Amino acid sequence: MTTFSLNGRVVVSQEAPDTPLLWVVRDEFGLKDSKFGCGAGLCGACTVQIDGQAQRACVTPIAQVAGRAVRTIEALGTPTQPSRLQQIWAELAVPQCGYCQSGQLMSAHALLQQTPNPTDAQIIDAMSGNLCRCGTYDRIKAAIKQAAAEGAVS
Repeated sequence: MTTFSLNGRVVVSQEAPDTPLLWVVRDEFGLKDSKFGCGAGLCGACTVQIDGQAQRACVTPIAQVAGRAVRTIEALGTPTQPSRLQQIWAELAVPQCGYCQSGQLMSAHALLQQTPNPTDAQIIDAMSGNLCRCGTYDRIKAAIKQAAAEGAVS
């Protein structure tokens, strides 16, 4: 058993300690918005936050989150009440296919929490582990800069 905080709620997973966090979040707790991409921690589609840091859930064994705080995209906002960061994302038409967007948003949110006014270089560095097959990188950077200018993440 592994006890941890998931989106502000203490939960207990019955899965084996080496089970990837992504499967626990999706299958055991029903939070399906964190996506499976490559399964090797390379694409960033599965990004969640662990103690505020962007992490790849597909390569993080559940045992590593014992006693820690895990935050998924579901905790940022809802379709009817999106966070300001999600609103900016939509306003700037960042998503095209949308598959990578939950991971992109989780990485962007973690960056803005740690660095409220990031430089272009800091944005590129923080987002470099998140791949977008549609190539919306310029819009992603613009959305992060606008969110920073507005102080949209606290």
